[in-house]
Amino acid sequence: MPKLACVAGEPSGDLLAAPVLSALNQIPDMAGLEVYGIGGPRMQAEGMRSNWPMETLSVRGYVEAIQQLPAILKLRKELIQNLTHEGRPDVYLGIDAPDFNLGVEHDLRKAGIPTLHLVSPSIWAWRGNRIKKIAQAVDRVLCIFPFETEIYDRAGVASTYVGHPLASDIPLEPNTNQAREKLEQQLKIPRHSFDGVVIAVLPGSRSSEIELIAPVFFDTMQLLSKKLKGQKLHFLIPIATPRLRAPLESLLLKAKMHNPDIDIHLLDGMADEVLEASDVVLIASGTATLQAALWKKPMVISYKVPWLTAQIMKRQGYLPYVGLPNILCGEFVVPELLQDDATPEKLANAIQDWLEHPNQVAELKSRFTQMHETLRRPTGILVAQAVAQTISNHRKQRVNP
Repeated sequence: MPKLACVAGEPSGDLLAAPVLSALNQIPDMAGLEVYGIGGPRMQAEGMRSNWPMETLSVRGYVEAIQQLPAILKLRKELIQNLTHEGRPDVYLGIDAPDFNLGVEHDLRKAGIPTLHLVSPSIWAWRGNRIKKIAQAVDRVLCIFPFETEIYDRAGVASTYVGHPLASDIPLEPNTNQAREKLEQQLKIPRHSFDGVVIAVLPGSRSSEIELIAPVFFDTMQLLSKKLKGQKLHFLIPIATPRLRAPLESLLLKAKMHNPDIDIHLLDGMADEVLEASDVVLIASGTATLQAALWKKPMVISYKVPWLTAQIMKRQGYLPYVGLPNILCGEFVVPELLQDDATPEKLANAIQDWLEHPNQVAELKSRFTQMHETLRRPTGILVAQAVAQTISNHRKQRVNP
């Protein structure tokens, strides 16, 4: 029975890997494939056995990682011990989470286990010296952005462009009205309740993000309600994971105390439906910004991290922007308001600016459509084929060393 070990460290990795596992189930040679390691609900729904909680790895930034370090190191030790002994797989697939996965991949490769890494670390944005570590740790990098393979070719690292799975999952043309009707049904509210301006608010998928940026987003919603009094505003917040519901409900309660009429809805998951239904998006920097771009939505990107984390990242960065839409377009096509600039006043003004300039929104949608077409590949199938081929080669080598 073929064996695949894989590790996704956060919800975005779970989202990326699920189509891969689904595609693997369709490959005849992979019949009976055993998949185990660390993954989220989407991967588990495709038959994966998650032996450790993904939440242990879901941290962002140096300060947060240091606080979580003992738990991460313990998990890493247990994982490597398992995979080099009784749980030895035919191949290891690391999904993003480079600070964790590259170390694991290095040790497994030394132990003779083939390693693949899905999602190139952002060596083109910061910490470019990591390419040496990647070369030592990974047999092949599976790149989700087209310009990355050239960087690996120059460094002598095998790589394959597989496209971004979100680009295949999300249609080229959003259906805003249909998405609104679906959300109205989900919330059990009358049809056309969302007539007016729908603003999607995505404060992140980590507890630290909710703690640092969500209060600012709620203050921004309050301010927008005052600034745009003459318009009917609806704020929709998809909750990334169940553990985030309680802190978001607490913030919602405070918002209602200040302004009982403010229309804010919390939804479990449903980020795609919320984005498709929206007119404009207020969003924390991360994979979700690409999701919003693929839904062709104007957005304002924001982020806050502890001061020390910000200083370290600033010194190691190569690009003037952090949001994926801006990185892929090579310029500021959407505003980024980070750290001290992440104030309710500036965020509200930037959201209002999109609402008052429909011509700029139309230009942005055209730009995002071009990006979508470039990223659209049968990603799940391409990654599954790379995994299946690696397993096949590894098994042949064991038979004919």
